Amino acid sequence: METAHIAILPSPGMGHLIPLAELAKRLIHYHYLSITFIIPTDGTLSKSARELLDDLPKNINSVVLPPANLDDLHDVKPLARISQTISRSLPSLREVFKVLSTTTRLTALVVDLFGTDSFDVAKEFKVSPYIFFPGAAMVLSWMLHMPTLDEMYSCEYKHLQNPVKLPGCIALHGRDLFYTIQDRKDESYTWFLHHCKRFGLAQGIMFNSFIDLETSAINALNEDNKNSKLPPIYPVGPLVQSGSNDGVDVNDCLKWLDDQPHRSVLFVSFGSGGALSPEQLLELAFGLESSGQRFLWVIRSPTRKAPNANFFDAQKQRMNAAMLVQDMKVALRPKVGEDGIVWREEISTVVKCLMEGEGGKRVRNKMREFKDAAAKALSVDGSSTLSLLQVTHKWRTQTTI
Repeated sequence: METAHIAILPSPGMGHLIPLAELAKRLIHYHYLSITFIIPTDGTLSKSARELLDDLPKNINSVVLPPANLDDLHDVKPLARISQTISRSLPSLREVFKVLSTTTRLTALVVDLFGTDSFDVAKEFKVSPYIFFPGAAMVLSWMLHMPTLDEMYSCEYKHLQNPVKLPGCIALHGRDLFYTIQDRKDESYTWFLHHCKRFGLAQGIMFNSFIDLETSAINALNEDNKNSKLPPIYPVGPLVQSGSNDGVDVNDCLKWLDDQPHRSVLFVSFGSGGALSPEQLLELAFGLESSGQRFLWVIRSPTRKAPNANFFDAQKQRMNAAMLVQDMKVALRPKVGEDGIVWREEISTVVKCLMEGEGGKRVRNKMREFKDAAAKALSVDGSSTLSLLQVTHKWRTQTTI
C-alpha cells in the first residue's frame, strides 16, 4: 500500500509551528509516513520559521500559502487575527489539497487548537481531521468543557464566587482561567469558544502529556469520551524542542556551570514568549542577588515580536501555575502584590526555599520521579509511544472517512 501522507497546518506564529514540527519529527522517525507542512501567513514568512522548515528531515515538505488579506481588519486581537488568517486561507488550502490528493495518499490533516476551520476543507476531500494540542490534559479538559461552561454561567468567569471543578482536575478560580475568556463580550472570547466547539469534529486529539504525569485528568477524559461524542484522546508527550541556542556561544556558560557544585545553580528563563515589565525585571534581578544563590539567567534583548508568536503559551500561564503547584507539586508559587508585581523580598524567599528548603527538596524529588516516568513513556513500549502508534495505524490503514 502507498505510504500514508499527512498534512500539517500550524496556526501563524513560531509558538504554534515549533510543537507541530517536533510532532512531525517523531512521526517520521518512528512511523514511516510522509508529511507536508502547509503554512498560512498574513505577510512574509519570518526568517526563523523558514529556517525551522528548512531544517526538517527531507521527507517533510512545506508549502507556504499566499498571504491572507487582512487589510479590512483594524486593531484586532491576536486570536481574531490568527483565526481570520486561517479562515481566509481556506481557498488556498483547498488548492493545495487538490494537488496532494492526486499525487499522494492523503489520509489526515493535523492542526493545532486554532486551526479548526480547516476541517471544512478536510471533509471535502474525505481526509480525517486531527488536533494536536500542545498543552496538558487539564488545559485540554477545560477547552472541551468550555461550550458547557458557556451555557452554565452568564456572569464573567472572574466574578464566580466559587472555584470550578472539572472531573479529574484541580478546582480553579475563574480569574485563573485563560485571559481570552475573561471578557465574554470581546471578540477573542467568541473565537475561543468557536474553536472549542469544533474540537468535537476531530477524529482524534493528540496532546503533549503522558499518563503518569496526569493520571486523573487523562482517565477522566477517557471516561468522558465513553459517555459522549467527544473524539478519542491520545497522550503522546512529552514533546520538546530539540536544543537550539539561536546562534549564541554558550561555551562560557557551560564552562562556568562545570565549575559549580552539583545542583547548586538556579536556571532562570521565561521561554521564547516571556516578557517582563522593566519594574518586574529589576525586582527579579535584586531578588535573585539577595537570595545568595548561584543562578544562570537567560535574557533576550527586547524585540518587536508578532503578537501571535506564542499566543497560547501566554494565555495559560495562570492555569499552568495552579497545575504545577497544587496538582503535580513540582513548583513553588510566589505571592503577587496588588499591583501585579512580585517584589524582590518574595523572590528571594522563594528562591531560598527552592534551593535550600524542604519545599525545594520535595519539588526536586518529584521532578526526578516525573523525569523517569517521561523516559519510560517514550520508550519502545512506553505509553506515549503506543498511543502514537494507535493514531498512525489508523492513518496507514484507512482509505476514506
